[in-house]
Amino acid sequence: MRAALRGAWLGLLLACALPVGAQVFTYVDEDGNRVFTDRPRSQAAQAVESRTTNSMPAMPVAPRSPEMVQADAEPAAGYAQVQILAPADDATIRNNAGNLEVAVDSQPPLHTGHLYRITLDGSPVGEASTSPLQQLHNIDRGSHRLQVEIVDAQGKTIQHSPSHTFHMMRTSLAQRRMVKPCKKDDYGVRPECPLKDKPPEKKNIPFVPFI
Repeated sequence: MRAALRGAWLGLLLACALPVGAQVFTYVDEDGNRVFTDRPRSQAAQAVESRTTNSMPAMPVAPRSPEMVQADAEPAAGYAQVQILAPADDATIRNNAGNLEVAVDSQPPLHTGHLYRITLDGSPVGEASTSPLQQLHNIDRGSHRLQVEIVDAQGKTIQHSPSHTFHMMRTSLAQRRMVKPCKKDDYGVRPECPLKDKPPEKKNIPFVPFI
């Protein structure tokens, strides 16, 4: 039985190894083994009819345009993190001119064509830039909401950071008066020292001796 199975497997292997288009014959030899061959040695050999092999034509593949190739080469537009490094959330800034330095960061770094844009209380301030350090000027005293956006070349927002709240402290005119009261030469020069508040000057009265 094992010899018969080995003969059958050997015949199948020989059939697979035959050149394409060759006729295959089969017969049972004197030992009872099934034999497959392309050169029959016995009139008892019978031709093996081959079955049609199922096949499917290859699907046509559309050529890729240069735009598609460039799109695949460009990195993904998303960022794992966009954040404001300074000022810290809920920080108090003391600056009489109302100036503020903002430090931002993103992971990964900016992709080509992307920019940082700072928003103050929901409105963009300054020019969008690739620099992670930006200066804001003349911010009013009080509490403000700060955020950084990543925008593309057309100004479309790609991603934005969580908002930070900071408090700007600027010396008021009343505080300046308390620190440095108005002097004679300050009236008409310092805004907090208007001329209408200037005290009247004493007139020089000549000394007249009693006769």
